[in-house]
Amino acid sequence: MGKITLYTNHACPFAHRAHIALEELGLEFEEVIIDLDTPREPSYLEINPRGLVPTIKYDEHIITESSVITQFLADLKESHLLPASGTVDAALKRARIAFFVDTFNTKIISGLYGTLRADSEEEKIAKGTQFVEAIEKEIAPLLEGAGPFFGGSKELTLAEVNTASFVVRINSFIKGKDGWIPDFVGERLKENKNWTAWTEAILAKLSVTNIWDEAYTEKTKKRILESKQK
Repeated sequence: MGKITLYTNHACPFAHRAHIALEELGLEFEEVIIDLDTPREPSYLEINPRGLVPTIKYDEHIITESSVITQFLADLKESHLLPASGTVDAALKRARIAFFVDTFNTKIISGLYGTLRADSEEEKIAKGTQFVEAIEKEIAPLLEGAGPFFGGSKELTLAEVNTASFVVRINSFIKGKDGWIPDFVGERLKENKNWTAWTEAILAKLSVTNIWDEAYTEKTKKRILESKQK
């Protein structure tokens, strides 16, 4: 196995994905923290011209974009995250995981930030309604038969690797009860047995929570408020 260097910032949910994958795979890696509150150093821009995190350096190879990185890591080492390709059953499982992640990325992440960025109370209620309905209609049905993880797995899959960092943040905002996410969102999600069982199992995994700090929620709020003032 080659040398892995992870360029990251613990407050970034996309970088968090790479941490979860590395922890689940038991891979050793060197960590380099990138300050996202200041202009990127030229040395980092040489590695990743976009200046984003995460980036992984595997020996002399550079891999960027969080979902590409997690896919690379899952393919690098045979594990519970993703079945090895080569059979119809494995191909179907990989396709279902990919569809779940794509649905989460396009429907849920955008819904979360749309709710957080809403200006008026009326808009927040409308966005919050759209957000919770997206989870109920698009995600919860795909969790039928979770055991407790996607597809009946007893361990995390690539589906959780690519979504768990946002589950943690959704849970944090709901717990906050400070108006950033309307209270009815948490109440409705609590009543959804598929979502509740799945998220509780995710939140119990050390690989998901070991770099998490509730202070990151405050950083997100600060960035949203600053963006509104520009």
